Amino acid sequence: MDRSDVTLERMRSFVRVAERGSLSAVARELGVGQSTITRHLRELEDALGVPLLSRTTRRVTMTDEGGRYYADCIQILRLVEQAGDEARGTRGAPAGTIRISCTAAFGVLHASRLIFAFQDCYPEIGVDLSLTDERVDLVREGVDIALRLGPLSDSSMKLRALGQCRRLLVAAPDYLAARGRPTIPQDLSGHEGIRMSNVAGSDTLILQGPDGARHVVPFGGRFRVDHGLAAREALAAGRGIGPTHQWLVGDLLADGRLEAILPDYALPFVPLSLLIVPERAGIARVRLLVDFLAQQISGIAGIEAPRP
Repeated sequence: MDRSDVTLERMRSFVRVAERGSLSAVARELGVGQSTITRHLRELEDALGVPLLSRTTRRVTMTDEGGRYYADCIQILRLVEQAGDEARGTRGAPAGTIRISCTAAFGVLHASRLIFAFQDCYPEIGVDLSLTDERVDLVREGVDIALRLGPLSDSSMKLRALGQCRRLLVAAPDYLAARGRPTIPQDLSGHEGIRMSNVAGSDTLILQGPDGARHVVPFGGRFRVDHGLAAREALAAGRGIGPTHQWLVGDLLADGRLEAILPDYALPFVPLSLLIVPERAGIARVRLLVDFLAQQISGIAGIEAPRP
């Protein structure tokens, strides 16, 4: 084996192809031609003397040798990046790019503002922010950390609980003037509901009364949507009543464009969490952003401290 052919650049190309399963996707991600990625892989396999990837017309997968080599490459690249962080730390401020995935509405209304403040503190750190309500494969997409709402099941990621999001029922004053204000949970069945199509069970509301009793109420309506900001607009436009996060409509409640409905009846809280790709958790700039977000998010109205 000619060790001079085993370069970090070729390792990175191999790792990303192994994670994404597509040469063309990695070429677009790295801003190079697909022929460059193909050459990196060929030269790396020639230098090692073993096939690392199995290619078909539809997908690229790792061979057994490739899987073992991938695990070693991840550790090597992590150590190289950490060494770079430490070297830069002796010179001054941390630098580099952090890739973040975030729930869309929370990203627009809150996370982007917090990231701006973080970059004001650390001007040498770049951020690539991707807003989506889909549960993406963080490793495959090259993401370092992700802000997510709701229960999580990906045990391969490091998880940091950020808080519990308070939810409430709201409607516009014009809607309530035209249709009446519900006074008990059962009244909701006669109203237009604004529902989230990407939230399981949105056709039913579960409310806890002031006496602790649990109320399960059918919840229907003519408008369903898969984006929190569109639901916010529908509520403000008087299209119906909807359950929503306080952080999503706090400003509309404050200026009177929305009003809280059945305030004595509580909706279940929703957890807000930070997922961290384990191989990225030790990188200084990632640690800085994780700690910054955890501290700042605790100050957003409607987000309570994580429950033990």
